[in-house]
Amino acid sequence: MRLFACIAGLLLLVSHAAAIDADKAFEDPALQARYEKIISEVRCLKCQNQTIKDSNAFLADDLRREIRRMLEEGKTDAEVFDFLVVRYGEFALYRPRMSGKTLVLWLAPVVFIGFGAFIAFRVVRRRMSLPVDDAAESIDESQA
Repeated sequence: MRLFACIAGLLLLVSHAAAIDADKAFEDPALQARYEKIISEVRCLKCQNQTIKDSNAFLADDLRREIRRMLEEGKTDAEVFDFLVVRYGEFALYRPRMSGKTLVLWLAPVVFIGFGAFIAFRVVRRRMSLPVDDAAESIDESQA
């Protein structure tokens, strides 16, 4: 039983040491939820394939502190995202905003799916209009 207690204690210490966002949580649960949502939607500019919530890079830590400071000052989510876009560009956001620059990103999937559906429809329709080969059917019937 002592061994189990020692292992559990060590795991608690290790998990706290490996925590990425070591700052204390906001006292207001709604503010903490906003903070968690924002940092999970911002790209780590150094890692580029992680959110700043998951990254342990110095820049990600700096951005988390900056976002925390802005939320403590009473800034809205939109103001925080505007600050990040002005400073780092649309690339900083995992979900880029709908604008003239990002219109291709938003419309390309719809266009490609529509084009694929159109091609599939044409292929199926053309195959349905082909004549049935009677010779192949008569061979199958004679073997049965």
